[in-house]
Amino acid sequence: MAERYDVLILGSGQAGNPLSSDFVHAGKRVALIERAEVAGTCINYGCTPTKTMVASAQRAWQARHAAELGIELGSVRVNMGQIRARKRKIVEQFRASNEKRFASGQPELVRGEARFAAQKEIAVELKAGGERRLIAETIVINTGDHPTIPKLEGLAGVPYLDNVSLMELDVVPEHLVILGGGYEAVEFGQMFRRFGSEVTLIERGKHLLGREDEDVSEAIEAILRDDGLTIETGANATRVDERAGAITVHLDDDRSISGSDLMVAVGRSPNTNELQLYAAGVETDEHGYVKVDEELRTNVPGIYAAGDVKGGPAFTHISYDDYRILRDNLITGKERRNTTDRMTVYVVYIDPQLGRVGMTETEARRSGRKFKVAHMPVSSIARAIETGETRGMLKAVVDTDSEEILGAAILAPEGGELMSMFELAMMGKLRYSRLEGAVFAHPAYAESLNTLWGHFEK
Repeated sequence: MAERYDVLILGSGQAGNPLSSDFVHAGKRVALIERAEVAGTCINYGCTPTKTMVASAQRAWQARHAAELGIELGSVRVNMGQIRARKRKIVEQFRASNEKRFASGQPELVRGEARFAAQKEIAVELKAGGERRLIAETIVINTGDHPTIPKLEGLAGVPYLDNVSLMELDVVPEHLVILGGGYEAVEFGQMFRRFGSEVTLIERGKHLLGREDEDVSEAIEAILRDDGLTIETGANATRVDERAGAITVHLDDDRSISGSDLMVAVGRSPNTNELQLYAAGVETDEHGYVKVDEELRTNVPGIYAAGDVKGGPAFTHISYDDYRILRDNLITGKERRNTTDRMTVYVVYIDPQLGRVGMTETEARRSGRKFKVAHMPVSSIARAIETGETRGMLKAVVDTDSEEILGAAILAPEGGELMSMFELAMMGKLRYSRLEGAVFAHPAYAESLNTLWGHFEK
């Protein structure tokens, strides 16, 4: 006999966890089904562990470059065992905080692999053994995604790494070869270069971070090369093999690149294969992502999807906003929310950080609207000169008629925080001239919001 609930949530990520508690507070009987660790990708395998290790890598870089500011140190030694231990401790701390949500038994945490047995029925293969059948009129799919493994000849026969296994190493790789040129590739590439690895990035596209404007990608490539990374763009891998302890990636132009370790970072794929969505009639796109409308509804009434599993921008803050949409539409009823006008923001945690909000210049051009571009090097900021961190650039796209900011790319120290100031201005529909005339404290990076507008491209 299937057990009846009011709400079933598949996956305990940044949308599913708070939503499960809110449904309980609304008087619903809720079960949350999780096959792995509570708290999802962000805390267990994504944001929390990677940014913890990025911080360690940055300290190593600062120590090696301290002499530039008159501080003389001895040799710098990286202890990967201690870095890993610190990372694990912080992850466990954050995970334990999330586990408290389930201590009372409501929402009920069901540990196991979920699949649809019928339109509103879930079969769970329990971790402890056996199976349970659960029924509910409201079901939320929040199962996330995982690293994509390309169909590359020989890859299955070599000990390659992904973002999860790479963070579990207790030694610094001698030469880390990274297949891919996206956000994960550049973050891990710079990180392990600063730990002491030789690092080579192999990207089949024209540039790293191919979704960015070309000048932004080129600036990032220059910074990474300055840090000592080797970057191979326009490089299409055809096969991989391992000989005498070295892993070799062969390219279609008859070149080959060998290293001690190989990381695969070519993208992400949705966790939908095991769900048997066909049993419920839930539609997916050609890549397996769950199709949803602007209110996160699937084609089946009462079934919703949130977070990375639905495709689109795969960021924790997007998942959390998905939660707020479902909360207000299904529980509080305070206002009807949707994704239509949601502003996309993100930060790539290289050093300096890349903070991105709104349109790129390329997107503005495609829109057909009139716009102009302000472009300024970080070396024009007094604070950057004083701190010795002058690499990077600021770029903003402005509507010519309204003077409103359409988007910005901030490749600068604390670029994510500066970008958030642009976001607030965009939310308030401030004209750029209001920022140009504002009084910001000196000598803060925020002063760049005064000076950027004197650098419009002719």
